[in-house]
Amino acid sequence: MSVAGKRIVIGMSGGIAAYKVPELVRRLKERGAEIKVIMTASAEAFITPLTLQAVSGEPVSDALLDPAAEAGMGHIELAKWADLLLIVPASANTLARLAAGMADDLLTTVALATAAPLAVAPAMNQQMYRHAATQANLATLRDRGAYIWGPAQGEQACGDVGPGRMLEPMALVANVEQHFAPKAQPLAGVKLMLTAGPTREALDPVRYISNHSSGKMGFALAAAARALGAEVTLVSGPVHLATPASVHRIDVESAQNMFDTVMAGIAEQNIFIACAAVADYSPKMVASHKIKKTHADNMVVELAKNPDIVATVAALPQKPFTIGFAAETQEVEKYALDKLTRKNLDMIAANDVSSSDRGFNSDQNALTLFWPGGQHRLPLADKTALAEQLLTLIAKRYHDIH
Repeated sequence: MSVAGKRIVIGMSGGIAAYKVPELVRRLKERGAEIKVIMTASAEAFITPLTLQAVSGEPVSDALLDPAAEAGMGHIELAKWADLLLIVPASANTLARLAAGMADDLLTTVALATAAPLAVAPAMNQQMYRHAATQANLATLRDRGAYIWGPAQGEQACGDVGPGRMLEPMALVANVEQHFAPKAQPLAGVKLMLTAGPTREALDPVRYISNHSSGKMGFALAAAARALGAEVTLVSGPVHLATPASVHRIDVESAQNMFDTVMAGIAEQNIFIACAAVADYSPKMVASHKIKKTHADNMVVELAKNPDIVATVAALPQKPFTIGFAAETQEVEKYALDKLTRKNLDMIAANDVSSSDRGFNSDQNALTLFWPGGQHRLPLADKTALAEQLLTLIAKRYHDIH
């Protein structure tokens, strides 16, 4: 089995769902995994360490300063030992402390000290889960590469109904198995460049024209492409996102910066994905000093058209397999198909950004893919999952053509 011999640290925080953890440990042990358990003080209010010791076959750790640990550094031992850190149940408090980078107990310290992947299984009241602070904390962890497994929906211990139930043990086992399963790498040996985020077009030293792109979709695509085996170059506008592991990132500001960077490296690429929200126009003249307010009610700024990055790439004599994005607010299919043909693209991913639950600054998106003679719809999903689906389709189309 894919988990056989894998070393998994189970971190338990406080919550009624703690009663499910012994079953999870038992099922993972059945499949050959090695398990060590960390319990917070709150977790021990719901279930005893002795129970987890019995099902895991290992002593339970609960103290940051442990004289019994080698050199008194139990957190370092556990951090180096783990192939995966799974926090289950992950309470709202624990998610907040992880997002803040706190290290005031054994569990949060191990989370900072380990190079192993982090997965969290949220479990809390539905209103706590829906709260903006919790959603922001989950988004922060997701942006850092953590896996968010769940929650499920349904009736809760408090009597409420809604999202916040921890996934059942066998569902978590399935997620762990999938995580460790050998990954197909259809893009192995392929060089892939993509653009992400917004561009900033300067008006003066302190002001600029930009847009609402967060870069999340592009960064998710970069991570997914790397997971599928590609050698990835990410050309990013100004965003506040961590660089995906093993991805070469080049930061730029303006559309012209992005154009120059792309064209400098495009000859080496097999695939190019234009995911960035590049400004179509920029100020024709940039003031050398801050523009001061005057008594006039209007100010006129003359704009000049920026270079079209994806069209330029697609027009190259030896062009890479080229994918564009069409973020539209109306007649999405019409404008996407026009762009596909007019710019000589191999594929275009179209999305409707008029809806508040997707697109810019959202953790979710939905896409419809078009290519000459075909199309495929990817329904609303987390951008990480959506990126994996999109890259899988791109890999298939690329190999069908090449």
